[in-house]
Amino acid sequence: MGKSVFFGQLTGLEVRVSNYAGTTVDYREGQLTLSGRDFTLIDVPGTYTLDASNEAEEIAVEMLNQEPGAVICVLDALNLESSLYLLLQILESGVPVIPVINRMDLLDQKNYQLDVKLLSRELKLPVLPAVAVEGQGLGELTQNLEKILLSENKSGSETYRPDDNLQIDNEEQRWRQAENLYHKVINKEGEQKVSTREKWGNLLIQPWPGFPLAAVIMSIFFGLVVGAGMGIRNFLLLPFFERLIFPPIIYIIEAAVSPGVIRNILIGEYGFLIKGLEWPLALVFPYIISFYSGLSLLEDSGYLPRLGVLLDSIFARIGLGGSGIIPLLLGYGCAIPGITATRALDSYRERLIVSTVICLSVPCIAQTGAFISLLAEQSILVVLALFIFSLLFLGLSAGLMSRFLEGSRPETVVEIPELLWPRIRVVGKKIWLRIKNFLVGGELHMIYAIALAAVLYETGVLLYLGRLIQPVVTGWLRLPAEAANPLILGIVRRELTVLPLLEMNLTSLQLFVAALVGLFYVPCIAVFAVLNSEFNLKVTGLVLFITVFTSFLLGGIVSRLGGLFL
Repeated sequence: MGKSVFFGQLTGLEVRVSNYAGTTVDYREGQLTLSGRDFTLIDVPGTYTLDASNEAEEIAVEMLNQEPGAVICVLDALNLESSLYLLLQILESGVPVIPVINRMDLLDQKNYQLDVKLLSRELKLPVLPAVAVEGQGLGELTQNLEKILLSENKSGSETYRPDDNLQIDNEEQRWRQAENLYHKVINKEGEQKVSTREKWGNLLIQPWPGFPLAAVIMSIFFGLVVGAGMGIRNFLLLPFFERLIFPPIIYIIEAAVSPGVIRNILIGEYGFLIKGLEWPLALVFPYIISFYSGLSLLEDSGYLPRLGVLLDSIFARIGLGGSGIIPLLLGYGCAIPGITATRALDSYRERLIVSTVICLSVPCIAQTGAFISLLAEQSILVVLALFIFSLLFLGLSAGLMSRFLEGSRPETVVEIPELLWPRIRVVGKKIWLRIKNFLVGGELHMIYAIALAAVLYETGVLLYLGRLIQPVVTGWLRLPAEAANPLILGIVRRELTVLPLLEMNLTSLQLFVAALVGLFYVPCIAVFAVLNSEFNLKVTGLVLFITVFTSFLLGGIVSRLGGLFL
């Protein structure tokens, strides 16, 4: 833990920090400048062994095999024995290594003392103590890197090369040596402290009171996303745009542009100068803020891995391991990081199942914001019903896939970090990075899509395409004919399946049916590109078929069942 923090500090690149392992699923490159010379620093996925068991770990092993100039091996002070095992494996490669022991501050809380100097003598390597999030140890790390990378001859880096006595080919002997080193350098003074946080950390993974507490925590999370998002939308952003931004835009366009297609593209029904600001910034963006605020608190506290362990028995019923909860939750932010995060899962089968259900029944935060904007004014219970429907179908679809796909359910192996109070500075930085990434990526793409929609609508192309599926929309889904247009737009941006419905006078049943279709409808074009790169074209085409078929099938069934009672 902590390697990505050091990467960000050494390169200046902004990297999110999470209080759980496996947040890096691909390698990242940054420029490291030492005494005026530039070097490439690579942040590889975290691993506990070089016997790679998944795609993310294979990347780390591949990088090591390329004989880098130096390796920074970040060890976890609270899981030192397993970290030493990995260090011994890396030392066998023969490359210069700088061992850095992170989270030294947490040892005192357990009444542990780590003799860093003794460990350095045993390894015959300089070992650096550090607290990554506080920047402690960064200066010493930089100095040691300079000694290796700036030395004009090999003698400068020989200090960081392993001793021949550490070259071990036997796994059992390596574990024994790691255990012996651990017991030599760790001194447990007096009675081990069991802090209140540790007690609660252990309780959170037990069925009692873990499940009731999980229900409370996730309810608070859901309440934060909906309540805070609605507050920001209704009392800040909507009034700001409606009173201060839109009137001068409309006045200027009406004065400068004569009535016709161009004016309509700018400020008409899909006018991107109005809808391009209102939909992404006033209706969706508030929920981006509230969702990532809640997710960042869950991450930094160390609760997410505990939730994975707690849910393992439930996930077992649908053929998944509890560790699948992390990519699923990331999918609620955006499907793309959720799908790429599946690289840390242990099998292709599990990756395929989790990626498919993310595309099928996990709404991204932009889509979630659109759902809440569409349904919350009608009833918050309708919003809740939609997400319960989503969760039920998630379990059903994952269970069906696990029965038909070959392979067995993976064992859940998750490192459970220390339960910590969220650090305001770290959480704030993480929220800012995610919001900035969404503004630069998601919001801009949504604005482009709205501009495209305006052009297609005003030129008649959108209406022509919509008429092709109108019989299904009006006959099977029992929605108004104009609801066909958003379904065409949804191929470009998933939330555009929902947002245009805000302008239509729909009944409660029609609102729910339309939201249900939008929930299961095709993912964005960008998601298909990621699916194709992570799997293949066949999988991508199959996901496209499943999502379209499911959305129309369920939408029609609910429309007819609802019509019997309403």
